Amino acid sequence: MADIVPNAYPAHDRSAYQRQLLAWFDVHERDLPWRKPEVTAWQILISEIMLQQTPVVRVIPKWTEWVARWPVPSAMAETGVGEVVRAWGKLGYPRRAMRLRECAVVLAERFDDVVPADVETLLTLPGIGDYTARAVACFAFGQSVPVVDINVRRVIARSIHGVGDAGNAAKSDLTDAERLLPAERARSTRFSAAIMELGALVCTAKNPSCHACPLSHCRWVELGRPAVTTPKKVQKFAGTDRQVRGLILDQLRGSAEPVSRSRIDAVWTTDVGQRERALDSLLTDGLVEALPDGRFALPGEA
Repeated sequence: MADIVPNAYPAHDRSAYQRQLLAWFDVHERDLPWRKPEVTAWQILISEIMLQQTPVVRVIPKWTEWVARWPVPSAMAETGVGEVVRAWGKLGYPRRAMRLRECAVVLAERFDDVVPADVETLLTLPGIGDYTARAVACFAFGQSVPVVDINVRRVIARSIHGVGDAGNAAKSDLTDAERLLPAERARSTRFSAAIMELGALVCTAKNPSCHACPLSHCRWVELGRPAVTTPKKVQKFAGTDRQVRGLILDQLRGSAEPVSRSRIDAVWTTDVGQRERALDSLLTDGLVEALPDGRFALPGEA
C-alpha cells in the first residue's frame, strides 16, 4: 500500500481528520476496564495479550479475574505454568498464557516488577511482539508511537488510500499511521486509541456504518466504495487441529489430577491421526506433559 501523500485526495486536511476523530472519540469511547486511569502498565500488557484474536466481550471477565489474582508480575511468576494455563480457560491460543508467564518471570527478576516504557526494551521481553510493545508504550506510558492493528489498517486503507480492504500487513502501515498522529503527545496517544475504536465500531470489515463516521472526507466513499477484489481466507474452527487441541486441554484443565490416556483418546474419535497430531503439538509446545505412567498433565502439575 502506498504511503500517505499530502493532499492525496480532494479537501483532505490532516488537522481536520485528527479533530473530527478525537471529537467523535470523546463521545463514543467504550468504557473498557483497562482504560481506567488507575490501571498499571502490567495490567495493560495483560489486556493487550488477551485481546489478540479475541473479542473484547470475552476478554473483560477474564482480564478482571487475572489482574485481581496477579496484580504484579512477581505474583504470576510465583504461580506454576500449569495453573496459569488452567486460568487462561477458553480464551484461545493458550501459548499466549505460557509466554505471558515467561514475561512475568523476566519482569520480576530483571526489572523489579516494573514494565519498561520504551518499545525497544519491551521487544526484548518473552512473547512481546511489535504491536504489543507499541500498544503498551502508547497506552500505558503515553509514548507518541504509531499503534497499528487490523482496525487501524482498515480505517487508513479506506479513508486515505480509497481501498475497501487493508490487504496484507506491510512496513508502510507504520509510516501511514505515524504521519496521521497529532504532534502533541497527549493528543497523539488518544488519537491512536480513537482510530482503533473507529475501526472496531464503525469502519468494520463487513457492513461498515459510513453514515456514523465522523470523518468528513473518506477516499473510499468518494470513489463510490469500490468492492474488495482480494479473496478472503475464511478461518474455520470446527474440525481443525485447534479444536482438537482445545478439547484435550479442556480435559486437563477440568481435572485436579493427571488424566489417563483413555480420557484423551475419548475426546476425538473422528480422526485418530488428527488427535495424535494435536496431542504431539501440545507436548512440543510445552502445554502438556507426558508422565512415565502414561498419563498426561498440564506443565508442572505432574
